[in-house]
Amino acid sequence: MKTHVLVMAMALLAAMSGCATRPAATVEQAPPPQTFTPARWAIVIHGGAGVIPKDSPREEIASRQASLAFALSEGRNRLARGDSAVDTVEAVVRILEDDANFNAGVGAAFNEQGKHELDASIMDGATLNAGAVAGVRTVKNPVSLARLVMTQTPHVLLMGDGAEEFATAMNVARVPNEHFSTPRRREMLDEVLRERAKTKTKAKSSVDEPRMDRASAGAARSGRIAAATGTVGCVAMDTRGNLASATSTGGLTGKRYGRVGDTPIIGAGTYASNASCAVSCTGTGEQFIRHTVARDIAARMELKGETLEASARHLIFNVLKPDDGGIIAIDRDGNIVMLFNGEGMFRAASDSGGMSVVKIWE
Repeated sequence: MKTHVLVMAMALLAAMSGCATRPAATVEQAPPPQTFTPARWAIVIHGGAGVIPKDSPREEIASRQASLAFALSEGRNRLARGDSAVDTVEAVVRILEDDANFNAGVGAAFNEQGKHELDASIMDGATLNAGAVAGVRTVKNPVSLARLVMTQTPHVLLMGDGAEEFATAMNVARVPNEHFSTPRRREMLDEVLRERAKTKTKAKSSVDEPRMDRASAGAARSGRIAAATGTVGCVAMDTRGNLASATSTGGLTGKRYGRVGDTPIIGAGTYASNASCAVSCTGTGEQFIRHTVARDIAARMELKGETLEASARHLIFNVLKPDDGGIIAIDRDGNIVMLFNGEGMFRAASDSGGMSVVKIWE
């Protein structure tokens, strides 16, 4: 009997011992420390090719730089918190449209009739969806109307009265045309018209001077008309690797009524594709249309395997003429390019690696 009890006790102890040690045998090894890759994003903005003289008053230079820095900060904050590229470029361009330092929205150039006609476009590199408006007159923020063309219609470009009617249907913010006027832009128009009266030229580009008619070219030599070509734009890559681009402009000072430049032409002034890059252009619209600059930069990358830098340099320095303008761009790896073939370009850039820059001239 005692022997039997002893055997049972030993068996129970063995079982308990086994139960006690079994969990230790099945405990998983602690995982190695995780390494987190910081979310990557990048953003570039421009306030137009054609700049103020280097000897401009310090206050004017500082004002332009502050405007660029503020818009850049807004875009950087949005991307860092995870906003999409397309939301970011729209928001940044809206800021620039509301800033009288630039030629888009408030501060837009006057046409030859003393009115404002505004153009804008936006493109989503993830889907190739795009929207644009041309010749709008009462839309406070044309880039947002362009976004609605992209998202609420099957179309890409609406113009003039049709775009205005669409704005009414979408219930976007409206303002009188005079809302966009500033004394500085009025002075620029007056100077162009005086030059035209002297030279008796018509408001159209010539074969020899495609950038503007000869009267405007003469006025530009004063150093003030160049600043009137301050189209604005923004390109971005978000933390999901998606690209987007947006551009907005008031066009050329003294332009012919109804003139449309490259800004609302997808592939000319604006383009974005996750397969290659996002581009926003600024400068002589007719030249950027003729050479489909924005799309050609992307196409050379996709078809020839060129880097963004090489492709952009070819278009800016080998295809376009001196003083035609410039581009900002980001490729799918987050590489940033800011190139121009004139005296300067209002521009700013930042990325998740800590780079941040605001520049006007070389």
